[in-house]
Amino acid sequence: MDNSHERWPAGRTVLVTGGTRGVGAGIARAFADAGAEVLTCARRPPEQPVEGTEFRPLDLRDPDAVREFFAALPRLDVLVNNAGGAPYRPLVDAEAERHARIIELNLLAPLTASLAAYEHLRRTKGSVVMIGSVSGSRPSPGSAAYGAAKAGLENLARSMAVEWAPDIRVNTLVVGMVHTESSHLHYGGEDAVAAVSRTVPLGRLADPADVGAAALFLASPAAAYVSGASLLLHGGGERPAFLDAATANKAARKET
Repeated sequence: MDNSHERWPAGRTVLVTGGTRGVGAGIARAFADAGAEVLTCARRPPEQPVEGTEFRPLDLRDPDAVREFFAALPRLDVLVNNAGGAPYRPLVDAEAERHARIIELNLLAPLTASLAAYEHLRRTKGSVVMIGSVSGSRPSPGSAAYGAAKAGLENLARSMAVEWAPDIRVNTLVVGMVHTESSHLHYGGEDAVAAVSRTVPLGRLADPADVGAAALFLASPAAAYVSGASLLLHGGGERPAFLDAATANKAARKET
């Protein structure tokens, strides 16, 4: 996606956690295309580095390493807390400690990173963009701990936006289903992806570039009065299941 129409102010630095692949790479690419100095971090280096970005290794679940990492940065204007995820795991298939690791990555790690970034962002009047999920506002069977963490992340962002105002803006990008190189792990093959896409009102899954463009907006001067907000990026959401099960007005629904 071409973001050249929305150039980033010169000299601004953006950090995208987990910005080496999938959604994170799409976000990093959007900021780089807009002219920002973009840093990405993850435990392992990317197989294909995102052009225009600089990678630095970091385990976001190591609080001491996170604080040391941020203390060494000369400047930071935007923190995008993107790193996260979870495998499919029904609750009864693991002990609570295994589920707690998912909460640690998806909720505690963004909190640790945000606190470590606070002084930088306060000085630059910067912003935080949390990458949330629709899983945080609906049942998430098979990824219940992930959904709980994302619900907590959205609430954390709202509180953070109040506590840190007026110096730092904090928003959440609530993301729906995205077509990435890992889509087959969640949905199956291309036929399954196509079938899942038909459940979305806009008729497709999001592309990482869609997420990048929305994150760029939330962090940009165009959103200068947006803080404590949750921006839904889900293609219209999910069609209510009862509509397909109900028999009343079925002919009228087909016409629309």
